[in-house]
Amino acid sequence: MTDAEITEHDFDVQLDTQTLVESFSEDELTVGVNLDELNDLEERLVTEGEIAGDYLEELLDLLDFDGDIDLNVEGTRAAVSIDGSDDLNKLVGRTGEVLDALQELTRLAVHQKTGVRSRLMLDIASWRRRRREELFELGSKVARRVLETGKREELTPMTPFERKIVHDAVAAVFGVHSKSEGEEPTRRVVVLHD
Repeated sequence: MTDAEITEHDFDVQLDTQTLVESFSEDELTVGVNLDELNDLEERLVTEGEIAGDYLEELLDLLDFDGDIDLNVEGTRAAVSIDGSDDLNKLVGRTGEVLDALQELTRLAVHQKTGVRSRLMLDIASWRRRRREELFELGSKVARRVLETGKREELTPMTPFERKIVHDAVAAVFGVHSKSEGEEPTRRVVVLHD
């Protein structure tokens, strides 16, 4: 066995019921999201995480990489993170392209076993966490600059995941707003003064 072996202790489900409730639309809440539905969602996400963990453990074994796999539930997504040796950076790529591909393969492995499309998030060597922090800071900085100058700013093209983080950061600054412009793969965030 490698360090990638998953134990019962490693599987830490952090399901925040408030976050789950907030993730449903107003119509869904009006119709009535009951506790059974939340429990069913939790069970489905835990199952997704376990399947993903098994798949990734086999992958790490094949590649002869060491890594600790942590499985969580964050909001309405299963979240899988792998941390450990410096070799893991090879599974991220220069700009996260390898990580994105592995995430998609892992989602497909979950879909194959469950028949349900997965939205799980994969993070390796904390790359996605660090990238999220960088993008949030960038969005905040650009929003403050647009607020001061009144001039619109276009950012470089980003993935949908990255744009969402920037939009959230801009939304936290009163007096500015953001929108996405362009077509994939050159779609970008534009920050504008209100």
